[in-house]
Amino acid sequence: MNFVQPIRDPKVIDGIKQYLKLRSLRNYLFFCFGIYSGLRVSDLRMLRVGMVKGTHVNIQERKNKNKKRFIIHPEIREDLSRYIAGKSDDEFLFPSRQIKKKSRLRGQPFDRSTAYKMLNDAARQFGLREIGCHTMRKTWGYQLYKQDPSNLVLLMEMYGHSDPTITLRYIGVTQDMMDAAILRLG
Repeated sequence: MNFVQPIRDPKVIDGIKQYLKLRSLRNYLFFCFGIYSGLRVSDLRMLRVGMVKGTHVNIQERKNKNKKRFIIHPEIREDLSRYIAGKSDDEFLFPSRQIKKKSRLRGQPFDRSTAYKMLNDAARQFGLREIGCHTMRKTWGYQLYKQDPSNLVLLMEMYGHSDPTITLRYIGVTQDMMDAAILRLG
């Protein structure tokens, strides 16, 4: 398994958002939910329309069964409202456009591989490497930490980490520090 990186540059994040928005409102909102919530792709895929109609989303994480509550970022509210208009509360927020092969069902959440392809396509447009499904989750943590390093304890709690070194390594800050130390060598 390859180690994926967060997207560090806020201008690149904005560029990816714009790139995705021009191509697919669904994919744009998926990316935005990922970078604004810190949810895993497995949890993002399971969001339903009714869950995003208020100001906050309440979800039970699939991996560890923890309950999580997060605010929907105001920047995406208008696009989200337009996207969900006319959809029923029980529909998946990010449905596949195809009929599932085994079950023959429509409207099922898109596959993790679809999320991976979408993210990697956008990443290539911006010259990014080491991008994967955890990139959005790591980007969320990295941006929160860079905005205010005192958020480290909060991030540890939100990620469920028991040690700050785990969190710093996970969000790529340890790599940033190692790179900077090497570059300072005379």
